[in-house]
Amino acid sequence: MGPHPAVAAIRLAVRRVLHDVLTDHPPGEQRPGPLVLAACSGGADSMALASALAFEAPKLGIRAGGVTVDHGLQPGSDLRAAEVATRMRALRLDPVESVAVHVGRGGGPEAAARDARYAALDAAAERHGAVAILLGHTRDDQAETVLLGLARGSGTRSLSGMAAVSGAGGRYRRPFLQLDRQTARKACLVQALPVWDDPHNTDPAYTRSRLRHEGLPALEKSLGKGVIEALARTAQLSRDDADALDGWAAEVEQTVRAEGGDGFAALDTAKLYALPPAVRRRVLRRAAISAGAPPGSLFARHIEEVDRLITGWRGQGAINLPGRVEVRRRCGSLVIRRRDEAAADH
Repeated sequence: MGPHPAVAAIRLAVRRVLHDVLTDHPPGEQRPGPLVLAACSGGADSMALASALAFEAPKLGIRAGGVTVDHGLQPGSDLRAAEVATRMRALRLDPVESVAVHVGRGGGPEAAARDARYAALDAAAERHGAVAILLGHTRDDQAETVLLGLARGSGTRSLSGMAAVSGAGGRYRRPFLQLDRQTARKACLVQALPVWDDPHNTDPAYTRSRLRHEGLPALEKSLGKGVIEALARTAQLSRDDADALDGWAAEVEQTVRAEGGDGFAALDTAKLYALPPAVRRRVLRRAAISAGAPPGSLFARHIEEVDRLITGWRGQGAINLPGRVEVRRRCGSLVIRRRDEAAADH
């Protein structure tokens, strides 16, 4: 008799990703197999992930470890992180590490916690020489991400949700994006895996929590079942479109550069105007980020203001962007540079 269908589903999802990892990082004859870490909070999704990794990795000659991040946002979080680490060791994951982080205030509590978590995971991967970190995001998480992007009005890229592979060198892998949250929880139940339900996930102070417990149920009540699957499908379609448009923008970026752009970006406004709006805005975003604007703080409204220097020119002054980046139209060119560099020229 085979495993429970939920257990079979999570193992198959992880096995497919591990095969991809082996393709990207084939083991050498003189060294052990590559190391893959599971990022585990102790919740049902990540415990299911850790259990599937522990089961599948040895069969493929892959070393499997785990890392849990203590955000320090709740009393006793250090003890809980230590308990999660103990559970991962019980699954025979090795190495296992618990990492404490300081969560700042930039961008709101959810964004600050996410930034601190990924910085800790990146550092753990470097310390242990891991080639990949598996994340337990599910189809439900993907649907929530799409709706949050829609609410921000941030464009096709935000609607594309989370990528199955992301991070430097494809470090982050998300095996469960095609599985629902209940499948992961059921897999933990039938394997008698203890799970911890983070109270922040039900705290209405957090936007994602309100969306999860109020917004999505209301949509399913009004529109019927299948909303989550449809949103996840929208994410993939949007990602395909966004990837194609990003590729187009990268190809034409050099062709719109103007003369005299030494040390800063100078773009030809006539050539920019001739581009399709979706491509032009991507070129502008790329140039702003190259000049020092933080990608996470650069929103659609910023790029729209810059775009109006091209499509609605009336002699406007400079546009100030996050990261002390200034965009100014001058003599038929769009000059994009940091404000301290601009001040030095005056």
